[in-house]
Amino acid sequence: MSEHVERSSAVTQDAAPRTAVVTGANRGIGSAIARRLVDEGYQVAGISRSGDAPEGVFGVTGDMRDTASVDAAFTAIEEHQGPTEVLVANAGITKDTLVMRMTDEEFTDVLDVNLTGVFRCVRRAAKGMIRRRTGRIVLISSVVGLYGSPGQVNYAASKAGLVGIARSVTRELGGRGITANVVAPGFIETAMTKELPEATQKQYLATIPAARFGQVEDVADAVTYLASPGAGYISGAVVPVDGGLGMGH
Repeated sequence: MSEHVERSSAVTQDAAPRTAVVTGANRGIGSAIARRLVDEGYQVAGISRSGDAPEGVFGVTGDMRDTASVDAAFTAIEEHQGPTEVLVANAGITKDTLVMRMTDEEFTDVLDVNLTGVFRCVRRAAKGMIRRRTGRIVLISSVVGLYGSPGQVNYAASKAGLVGIARSVTRELGGRGITANVVAPGFIETAMTKELPEATQKQYLATIPAARFGQVEDVADAVTYLASPGAGYISGAVVPVDGGLGMGH
């Protein structure tokens, strides 16, 4: 029992991660994750194109499409709060349209932000993690990445690719105390979903065994656990936060 209590105590232990970076922390799921980590005692920085961030989060401007911009953002964060011990790669975009109408640019633009942008962040953050022989990498994917969705070939491909990144990083860096995991949210209630017609909302709800939309806090809960000392033996995993929508995928 005493061992369990010691391992599960937030970030007050010397061995626990103390600094975190959340991309796309300016709104939605990213904002909820950043705020939760602040509440847990982490020093948190957020990277977004606007540089906006929730209260208590150090906001930095960065463009996931540009390596130099990403590197500069991490440098600014390191100067402010030290080496990054937890990376939550959440920033993403959508450009939905049916596959026969999707342009090359609509496909590659989404992959450049959602997949290559994550690679840029992981590569940059991993440098310090390797030196310190500790780190937590959490990639925010989507149930769409494994379940599929019409009109989202580009988005689904980018989110599925995150599983390959996490599992390859696990095999490369797992022996250095670094974990890499994926959180795959389902239908999460946001300002956008609240604007959907009632009939459409009921149609979506009918496919979710939990019979409710998820909350951003549900995703933040999963991320907080994977970033914690207690998750040190979990790596290369895909954790669904979807109310059972994507079971078996």
